[in-house]
Amino acid sequence: MSMSFEQYMLDVIQPMRDQLTNLGISELRTPEDVEQAFAAAEGTTLVVVNSVCGCAAGMARPGVALALKNEVLPTNLYTVFAGQDKEATAKAREYFAPYPPSSPSIALMKEGKVIFMIERYQIEDRSAEQIAASLAGAFNEYCQ
Repeated sequence: MSMSFEQYMLDVIQPMRDQLTNLGISELRTPEDVEQAFAAAEGTTLVVVNSVCGCAAGMARPGVALALKNEVLPTNLYTVFAGQDKEATAKAREYFAPYPPSSPSIALMKEGKVIFMIERYQIEDRSAEQIAASLAGAFNEYCQ
């Protein structure tokens, strides 16, 4: 029995999704999901733009996991998957202006506006622990 390319990709990508959803982060898979979640969000909102790249696997997702052990956390936790849920990612990025599209990336928002952003270039050469420390610092500053 042969596996289709689409099924293969789903099987490969699902663990990358699970790394975040297993932490209690809700996936936003459609533009409507993004609009509804962001419109209803009170307090602070963390949005992780997930990706298949090595820096997402080695630094971004593990950094988010470590940061979520912080005592102070955002009210809402969401993720979109760049390259997979393209329309949802594009819709989320509309809220990230003036930051350019970047994946992976991590945005902290309040009242629909980005108050802290970690872009890909700030992920590539940093460890998961360094990313977690940056996020925890932002949580402590903005999520009290």
